[in-house]
Amino acid sequence: MYFVEVAVPVPLRQAFTYSCDTMPEPGCRVRVPFGPRKLVGVVLGKSASPDTINKIKPLDAVLDETPVIDGVLLTLCRWLSQYYLHPIGEVLHTVLPVLLRKGESAQAVEECWWQVEGDPHAHLTSLTRAKRQGACLQALMDGPIRDSELKTTFAPTVIKGLAEKGFIVADSRRPPLKPRMWLSHYKIATKPRPDKEQAVAITAINQSRGKFAPFLLEGVTGSGKTEVYLQAIEEVLASGQQVLILVPEIGLTPQTVSRFANRFGIDIGVLHSQLNDKDRLAVWQRAREGELGIIIGTRSAIFTPLKYPGMIIVDEEHDESYKQQDGLRYQARDLAVLRASTENVPLVLGTATPSLESLNNALSKRYGHLHLTKRAGGAVKTHQHLLDVRDQRMQFGLADGMISIMRQHLSMGNQVLVFVNRRGYAPALLCHHCGHSVDCRRCERPYTVHRSQQRLQCHHCGSVKPIPRQCPQCGENSLVTAGVGTEQIEEGLAQLFAGVKQVRIDSDSVRGKDKLQRTLDEINEQKYQLLIGTQILSKGHHFPHVTLVVVMDCDGALFSADFRASEKLAQLVTQLAGRAGRAAKPGEMWLQTHNPGHPLLQDLIHNGYHHFARQALEERKLAGMPPFQSQAVLRAEATNGAQAWDFLAQTKQILATEKVRLNGPLPCLIEKRQGRYRFMLVLQSEQRKAINTLLRMALPNISALPLATRVRWSVDVDPSDFS
Repeated sequence: MYFVEVAVPVPLRQAFTYSCDTMPEPGCRVRVPFGPRKLVGVVLGKSASPDTINKIKPLDAVLDETPVIDGVLLTLCRWLSQYYLHPIGEVLHTVLPVLLRKGESAQAVEECWWQVEGDPHAHLTSLTRAKRQGACLQALMDGPIRDSELKTTFAPTVIKGLAEKGFIVADSRRPPLKPRMWLSHYKIATKPRPDKEQAVAITAINQSRGKFAPFLLEGVTGSGKTEVYLQAIEEVLASGQQVLILVPEIGLTPQTVSRFANRFGIDIGVLHSQLNDKDRLAVWQRAREGELGIIIGTRSAIFTPLKYPGMIIVDEEHDESYKQQDGLRYQARDLAVLRASTENVPLVLGTATPSLESLNNALSKRYGHLHLTKRAGGAVKTHQHLLDVRDQRMQFGLADGMISIMRQHLSMGNQVLVFVNRRGYAPALLCHHCGHSVDCRRCERPYTVHRSQQRLQCHHCGSVKPIPRQCPQCGENSLVTAGVGTEQIEEGLAQLFAGVKQVRIDSDSVRGKDKLQRTLDEINEQKYQLLIGTQILSKGHHFPHVTLVVVMDCDGALFSADFRASEKLAQLVTQLAGRAGRAAKPGEMWLQTHNPGHPLLQDLIHNGYHHFARQALEERKLAGMPPFQSQAVLRAEATNGAQAWDFLAQTKQILATEKVRLNGPLPCLIEKRQGRYRFMLVLQSEQRKAINTLLRMALPNISALPLATRVRWSVDVDPSDFS
């Protein structure tokens, strides 16, 4: 009889001992009895013989002959559990694809493949007016293609159209996995000649192959960072090694996949939240067996197993979306550094607006620092301006002076991007008679007005209700909106610029598979002149015909209680400026503000992000804030606010020490959400280890507090915000 340690997906910071007849390898999945339930757990290793053998339950089943979590990922999972103070069973559960968590086979799954039915040449003659369907049919004439691969090039409607005509048919099959199969298709397409700075960056990265070497690639917007990635991984792929690329948003995935597929002519593995569980497992399996040369995905793709690891790239490394905000609150960028070190491969962190953490690591020589200071193709840097809107007449949130500037750009046939970081019609609904605000009772925040759907919605808890016809407080029929959102700007610009085609891009308007990518393609085809959108438009998109970017209101972040607000604003403004003037046409950006003399705006406009970031680092150092000190946050929430407060007050007494400074309990920036009052206790120290050790030692005592079972509480190590 053997005894094994098994991690099961429960919120307990321990592993459990089970008996078995044969010893499974660490990283294999097993099905175990856990109380009245049967759970899928992961073997951590051999356990010492327990004192009470008769109380040890046997394993129900061993699900894998070989580990589904290899040694590297198992090491990372142990580190994740210790560093983020999260139960090891839930960590391993997070790392695995959903189907494997449910006990499905880890072997290659059946996939849908498309192939031509009948005479393809006869079909082509009938598709002369359906060019996309004709192109799809021609691609299939070379042989069957996976459904997931075909959809990276052709829209589902194109494939469906051919199938309805009977020109192609689907076939389910379990393909034999072929390690390094990309080598048989690998062919580099025509590529531009790198400029001097790009060549230096490519050479530095290439010289670090086969060893851990982290680089911060700091390049201005439009400087050709993606081209550096493309040319840096040529030798990696040619030598039979794999590349893992992280991107911050689903919206960036299709254009990134397209560029890499066109350059190398190989199948690209794609991982993001819109994939179904079956497709996600298929990519996971192919990457694990070394069949895919390039894997591109969002945050959780960092857990993808690689048989032949060669390089890791994190694009837009500053982006907040790399930080998981619930459950296992990991930072994918930081995990990429650790994984590259463990795999002994180079790491490239690319951005125009580096996070202060990464910039500090580069300036202190912990990372190599590569610079791209010029825009590719001779494009001119976007000129940035402030527009003082004090005492100016405003129409739909736009000053008269701004409307005149927009009119000039539109009259020349160029595109104008209008940025407003609020979706919906307006952020509040007020009574013009008594001043009452229609608020969400669960969050005590104003409902956002969505006039197109005739409803009010709380963007904190998702609560929805119809727009009332009269004030619920005084009964008067004098309800008015306050503030502006994307819907109102869309309506207003239609009046101000009649006849100019416009498109709104926010999370409401681009719902649905491929909707965002289709809209972005239409923008680049110049089907629209006015682009209205939220942060979705700021993230790395290439708009060659945009010559003007308008930021409607940048004042909110100037007075935020979050010490990172200035950094986030500077990154957003710089990224938005990078959407203009990316081709032959020069671009400009205008920021509307009631505070044109604010030091942050003046520094950003006149000196750029490069200077701002270094100045901000000095300020953080003097103030004793991250990245020069480490932080962790204990959050507690409850329907009874006093209970959450008391729990943190008792926790503070347990944690009291001279090595770690404790701030709080304090209300979170969003004090009430989903009917729960929310408070936090902030831990801060010059030594990250001091915080980790203190929390690890104190967690059993904190968990034993009577209030610990009455409130919802969590630990967030290296928090990115305090909302």
